[in-house]
Amino acid sequence: MIKTIWLSYDLGVKGDYQSFYTWLDNHDARECGDSLAAIKYEIPEGEDIKKILKEDLEKNITFSKSDRVYVIYREDSTNKGSFIIGRRKASPWEGYGDSVSEDDI
Repeated sequence: MIKTIWLSYDLGVKGDYQSFYTWLDNHDARECGDSLAAIKYEIPEGEDIKKILKEDLEKNITFSKSDRVYVIYREDSTNKGSFIIGRRKASPWEGYGDSVSEDDI
């Protein structure tokens, strides 16, 4: 089964961009803005897209502890997203909004 997926990536300054870009090019990825690419990716029927994709990426690219790759995909008419390499970090926009935390009341 072929699925359209979007990959958001942050490999930092010293990331293995050459291998990552080679992988993207080999999958005919489309550029969708800074550090965002869309690809058509083949997943065997009944397999976990995140598991298969992560294994494929790790087989072809050297990731460091701080590297991050987030996948966005559609499953059962629902949009889903998850970090498959790395994890979420604090948002750079935290504290700019007008909301007041409960601790301030």
